[in-house]
Amino acid sequence: MNKIDRNLVGIYVWELPVRFFHWINALCIVLLCVTGYMIGDPPAFMDSNEAVFGFWFGKTRLVHFVTAFVFLFNFAFRIYWGFAGNRYASWKNFVPYRKAQWRELVEVLKVDILMIKDKPVESVGHNAMASTTYFVMFWAFVLQCLTGFGLYAQTSTSFLPRMCAWIVPLFGGDLTVRYAHHFLMWFFILFTLVHVYLVFYHDYIERRGVASSIIGGWKFIEEGLLKDAGKKR
Repeated sequence: MNKIDRNLVGIYVWELPVRFFHWINALCIVLLCVTGYMIGDPPAFMDSNEAVFGFWFGKTRLVHFVTAFVFLFNFAFRIYWGFAGNRYASWKNFVPYRKAQWRELVEVLKVDILMIKDKPVESVGHNAMASTTYFVMFWAFVLQCLTGFGLYAQTSTSFLPRMCAWIVPLFGGDLTVRYAHHFLMWFFILFTLVHVYLVFYHDYIERRGVASSIIGGWKFIEEGLLKDAGKKR
């Protein structure tokens, strides 16, 4: 797979809206994790009596809340694009309802995780393991939004946060919701580390422009693989 003289064909995989979603989502997760951690465990300078530091905590909360709204609407747009986008963006790729998806998931598990096979699973868009992981990730997004806006509803009179006011009573109290919200933050951090590692790993092993494809949208695929992928769909 490391030969450079393969007969490759450029294929436009990730549309512009998908790439915008990806980078906006990445930026939001970074900002939300940083500000969320500071809100949960304020640094010492936030308690300073110096006037210049007086409203640090308020500014941090403001950045967190504004970013949360951007994150929510960006996520809602991605759900819409799962129905409006091309076949690589389709929701059908992320819901493992076909036997072929489960077979491919097992094969990727053998190669990437268990390392008992050394032949990479050939795929054009996301492989089944990545798609299923993103499906779980989307549900984590939903839960993070619900717990976050549920906590925000306690101090907000805005319509959207107030829609989530039922979350705290459902979880049995404020503390449980905070723990769930905090746990999901660490889940996103761990996912990000693994995600970045696997992107560069596959980029090096497969030499198809996996890393650059989320910037330009194009991957470079063997002609035979492209024909096989067309037959399967």
